[in-house]
Amino acid sequence: MNDTRVMKREEAVKRLKSEGYDLLVIGGGATGSGVALDAASRGLRVALIERYDFASGTSSRSTKLIHGGVRYLELAVKKVDRGQYKLVKEALHERATLLRIAPHLVKRIALLTPLYSRLEVPYYLAGLKLYDWIAGRSGLEPSHFVGEEELIKKFPMLKREGLRGAVVYYDGQFNDARMNVALVHTASRLGAAVANYIEVKGLIRRAGKIAGVKVLDHETGEAFEIGATSVVNACGPYVDAIRRMDDPETEPMLTVSSGAHIILDKKFSPPSTGLLIPKTEDGRVLFLLPWQGHTLVGTTDQPAKIVNHPAPLKEEIDFILNELTRYFAVTVERKDILASWSGLRPLVSNHAAGDTAGISRDHFLAKSESGLITITGGKWTTYRKMALDTVDFAIKHHGLKAKGSCHTHELPLIGAKDFDAALPVKLEAAFGFDPDVAEHLANSYGGQAFEIGKLAHEGFGQRLHADYPHVEAEILYVVRFEMARNVDDILSRRLRLRFLNTKVAEAVRARVEELIKDFSPGLLAIENAPANWPAFP
Repeated sequence: MNDTRVMKREEAVKRLKSEGYDLLVIGGGATGSGVALDAASRGLRVALIERYDFASGTSSRSTKLIHGGVRYLELAVKKVDRGQYKLVKEALHERATLLRIAPHLVKRIALLTPLYSRLEVPYYLAGLKLYDWIAGRSGLEPSHFVGEEELIKKFPMLKREGLRGAVVYYDGQFNDARMNVALVHTASRLGAAVANYIEVKGLIRRAGKIAGVKVLDHETGEAFEIGATSVVNACGPYVDAIRRMDDPETEPMLTVSSGAHIILDKKFSPPSTGLLIPKTEDGRVLFLLPWQGHTLVGTTDQPAKIVNHPAPLKEEIDFILNELTRYFAVTVERKDILASWSGLRPLVSNHAAGDTAGISRDHFLAKSESGLITITGGKWTTYRKMALDTVDFAIKHHGLKAKGSCHTHELPLIGAKDFDAALPVKLEAAFGFDPDVAEHLANSYGGQAFEIGKLAHEGFGQRLHADYPHVEAEILYVVRFEMARNVDDILSRRLRLRFLNTKVAEAVRARVEELIKDFSPGLLAIENAPANWPAFP
């Protein structure tokens, strides 16, 4: 794979207008990008289109965990549910794979579950030992119990009242939007034509079968058609909208839940240890995690409606703050919130279930009479398996001629090459970066950080903000190499500043615009997608 090839949107759009494809993917989130990468790696002619920016929806608004799903294992045991057990086992296998193919983006994290009754100790310890056993050789480190004194040393923010200790277990954590961009970038380098801000407006039919899509380029306003043997609908919570283009009478496939998250200062969590509260006041799970030098707090599985660009509701933020008050010895107030967001989780409909927390996130594949393939459900951790199943399904049902079977389990993502634990030190030595800048670049771009170092040496090595490790060279890099098209793409999904600190993102906006004007002035004419910035209540 050529590690110097640049993603250029103009070239991709030109290809989309003039070439035909074996497989066209609608949706540039985790699932769609994974499908495009898998198909391209098998030698198929692949196109990937996204109506906004890559990862602009749910795929940038997750809890940032690569995990097997401890609570799904609990459901599997309580209900003797083989489906939930299979999902956990599959996800733990994928966790190990992602740690291997994207070591710069996926890291191990210790998670504490505080316990307040001695009867809880054997229950949770046994459950997490089972979690370890299912992981087998791909396990990260054995789960274990820690007493009250050791727990307070590990997580001093907790209230001591009623504490009996905690169970410590290990999972994976990642940078979701950057992972998504890495998938797209890697697919592009394997020959896929990828473009953001291309919206599907209709489906093309020949002899009653889908043969491509009608699209609108939001940058130019131009409408055109893209021909494809197989069309995959991978639009996450919005798959039913594409299904209705195919059949206006089709029944909805999904139930959705929302996940609300807030970002606090790093002082509210230890640097490498997270917290899982298994039962909040309303029965949901609450996560508190160190992430990108900050503290992320969030909860999921709140029933929601399907809307574009969902914002966290005031009552959801209040719920999170109230839960922190129950467990924390320090006060957390609304003024401590630096950023917030909400994301929709696609769940395959199960009308027998009373709430979305009881519905499996296992993925679901379907093909309509006209040939439209829809892939939905699942979760970030299992995107690669979802992609594998989807491409196999397309090959089987549409007679595509792949050059080989799936091998994405051993295909490093962009940035994995030349990445190791010593990379930050190498970047410091080669380019004179401060230690925190070198650490940030290594863990955001992997081996590609050397390209940023070269740009920094050309006069763009200054920090964007004194309190953050992001440098001006990153702006130039993400515009040139990662198809960032506007300020929002840069601050929200490439650099993540908008997800870390809303005020800081606003403070550096003018400088980002200056850099874009000097480097690629045409981009300033491209408007951000409406309401596309994570809302701050």
